[in-house]
Amino acid sequence: MTTLLRLPAGTELRSELEIKRSRFITLIRRVESLHSARDLLAQARAEFPDARHHCSAYIVSVAGAQPLNHSSDDGEPSGTAGRPMLDVLLGANLTDIAAVVVRYFGGTLLGTGGLVRAYSDSVRNCLTGVELVSPVTRSVQRITLPHSWAGKFDADARTRGYDVIDTLYEHSGVTFRVAVSDVEQFAVYVSEITKGARTAQPDGVVVLDIPAGTLTL
Repeated sequence: MTTLLRLPAGTELRSELEIKRSRFITLIRRVESLHSARDLLAQARAEFPDARHHCSAYIVSVAGAQPLNHSSDDGEPSGTAGRPMLDVLLGANLTDIAAVVVRYFGGTLLGTGGLVRAYSDSVRNCLTGVELVSPVTRSVQRITLPHSWAGKFDADARTRGYDVIDTLYEHSGVTFRVAVSDVEQFAVYVSEITKGARTAQPDGVVVLDIPAGTLTL
């Protein structure tokens, strides 16, 4: 199975290439929805209203379904801008990402092959060297402990590599929501640390970002 990659939350990238006097300004952003992908294009149009082309591509994941992929040449010859941009994103196994390349025409025609290379290179140049994460789905387990046990559990669970994603302090005790990859193993751990006095309960799932290294294109 292919490992999908994405930018860390909140990441926005920008770069610029000049090719035969044409300026190619690239904006790339992690997106969480179709709406936020379209927002990037709207931002580029507002920031560079006098540019001749605002070409775009995005990939947005959909829970339980195929991702939404889209590309637009925005007036460039068909297949020379948006699709090459999308191909770079797909080739790098990226998801939840939007890219816009703004072109200021420099007076020299680049030809079909030149445009494909220009738009592809613009996206590659912007992405090369960026740190990536991989989204992974984890089961969430909920456990409520007395206040006197909470500090030890919190510290020990984190030391063992468990992701404590929520902590709720109430008069009756402290409730932890913990993301785990192995539910049975976590159940054994809870039994051991509480000496059998407490058990964890399922509480849905969560998608976490795991560091995945640097992108090379």
